[in-house]
Amino acid sequence: MRLKIVTVGEPVLRATSQMLSKEQILSPSIQNLIDYMRETVRDAPGVGLAAPQVGESLQLAVIEDKAEYHKNLTEAEMKERGRAAVPFHVLVNPVLEVRGESTATFFEGCLSLPGFTALVPRAKEVRVTGLDHRGEPRVIEASGWYARILQHEIDHLHGTLYIDRMHARSFSSLENYTRHWKDRSIDVQNL
Repeated sequence: MRLKIVTVGEPVLRATSQMLSKEQILSPSIQNLIDYMRETVRDAPGVGLAAPQVGESLQLAVIEDKAEYHKNLTEAEMKERGRAAVPFHVLVNPVLEVRGESTATFFEGCLSLPGFTALVPRAKEVRVTGLDHRGEPRVIEASGWYARILQHEIDHLHGTLYIDRMHARSFSSLENYTRHWKDRSIDVQNL
């Protein structure tokens, strides 16, 4: 079953989500929610989806960056972004720790703000601790695009959207991004 993705302006996107116990994670309702979220993010398509984006104020997110999503990127773009395929997985009650001081700024979009994109600075490396879909402890060390996805989805669980972190002058419709930004090198200093 595909779930409705709520868009900016819905209060659930600005709330801090509720943590889940192992018993709650293992419940049929949460297991079904995970399955529905997987179907929804794949259908969108997207690389991540947080429970608040489907109207559920829960500390739960699903992530998957399929290789087929990279087909229009050059080898240089893949390397620049630090992008590689990430298999489907679930994060529950994640805690994010930024590793190092290096950041990278790239265009980012969101299924809850369809049709728009903006430059967003993010940490290049993170460590995430939390639980998986079985309520078992999970530790993820990530860099590059995977670190960006984790930061974006975990932000959703705390009521933060990429527009809160973006370079405001870069905010653009996807149509104008394609027309004016897509093939340009990014100079954040001259926005």
